[in-house]
Amino acid sequence: MDTPDAQWEDRLSVVLASIDDLPEDEFLAAVLDLTGQLPADHPVGLFERAGAYDSTGHPDLAVPLYEQALANSLQGPRRRRAVIQLASSRRNLGEPEAALRLLEEESRRTTDDLDAAVATFRALVLADLGREREGLACALQAIAGYLPRYNRSVARYAAALLDRHDA
Repeated sequence: MDTPDAQWEDRLSVVLASIDDLPEDEFLAAVLDLTGQLPADHPVGLFERAGAYDSTGHPDLAVPLYEQALANSLQGPRRRRAVIQLASSRRNLGEPEAALRLLEEESRRTTDDLDAAVATFRALVLADLGREREGLACALQAIAGYLPRYNRSVARYAAALLDRHDA
């Protein structure tokens, strides 16, 4: 399926940047209007509608849209964002096991600038599952690469948290 053109993407950027300035219903209406310009089954439109519902406190409405966007071959960075956001929505709906499966599969699938986001949401899910030590290790591993110093130390401490937990 064709990707939306640059003008559509620019209009979307303006709408998304307004999330903190508009009442939720106006923000949602603006996103729905813009995504309504795409075919109903367009994966980008489905993803952006899902994100708008998610951002306005409706993860129950977002989940099926994320799933449909992924099933309709959502591509590029939006695909990975959809998995992360779907997992977060599942977590918020009280489905941490489903969220963990999504994030673990995603962490094995590819690597990019969203790796830390995958790990962060995985850490939250692990905490929800009562696996706080593993979640802390996951979060520490995610931030270790971003520290200006102590990278190796933090990475070793994160591994040690898991080693002591497995013992």
